[in-house]
Amino acid sequence: MNKVILMGRLTRDPEVRYGDNQRAVGRFSIAVDRRFAREGDTTTDFFNCTAFGKQAEFVEKYLKKGTKMLVTGRVQNDNYTNKEGQTVYSVQIIVEELEFAESKGSQSGSQAAGTSTAASSGEAPAEGFMNVPGSLGEADELPFA
Repeated sequence: MNKVILMGRLTRDPEVRYGDNQRAVGRFSIAVDRRFAREGDTTTDFFNCTAFGKQAEFVEKYLKKGTKMLVTGRVQNDNYTNKEGQTVYSVQIIVEELEFAESKGSQSGSQAAGTSTAASSGEAPAEGFMNVPGSLGEADELPFA
């Protein structure tokens, strides 16, 4: 079984590109605080994450640097040999599920995901949660459910 669950904050705005088949590929990095750390050790780990399709489009539209997220996915090795013949070891998280880990109101000092969208449309968020866009049809699954 290959399953990982991470909760942390985005370290930068996501980058989304479209492949040859016009499928969206979103990449972002998440900083996860360690629960226990020895003196002198780092207290935070950084993970590169990749989302595909509708999830990548969701990431592009609603996630910003500093957003606290819960990411569920699988670990994938991306090892390769560089030009000098050295093996470079790399790991990434392939996103299967995404969830906001806090409400917009609890993000002090940083803009919450979707704030500008809700403000410009005049919609008031219900109990600190943002509205899901109406562009998803009933047959479509939510990208983070």
